[in-house]
Amino acid sequence: MTLIEKINDGIKEAMRSKDQLRLDTLRMLKSKILTADARGNLPDEDVLKLFKTYFGSLQEALEQAQAANRSEMAEKLKSEIVIVQEFLPKAISVEETKKIVEQAIAESGAKTKKDFGLVMKSIMKLNSSVDGKLAKDLAGQLLGE
Repeated sequence: MTLIEKINDGIKEAMRSKDQLRLDTLRMLKSKILTADARGNLPDEDVLKLFKTYFGSLQEALEQAQAANRSEMAEKLKSEIVIVQEFLPKAISVEETKKIVEQAIAESGAKTKKDFGLVMKSIMKLNSSVDGKLAKDLAGQLLGE
């Protein structure tokens, strides 16, 4: 079953159970797919990229809501994040991410923070399911000044 089919089934189920938040979130995911391709004929890899981007924007909005002390909005965003995570591959642990970052630094021959772009490019080639923000932080620490 493709991700698009899973989204459609989830929408139907949310309508039956009258779960408005889930329904709205799944409809948003479907709209992201249809915006990229009006017929919804995207391969799962492209759909995952769209979902990861949306997931990142939700996390950013959550941080802003928490900074603005808007607890009701933050709770809603947390719930949406949980729903979107159901469709994303499981995140890699911090230890595994650190190994990938170290490998990317070794392969790219990076010595300083000036080589940061090369390292990030190498990380994404090694494993695209790495949390970009975590990888960026780890690479910054490992490269030093």
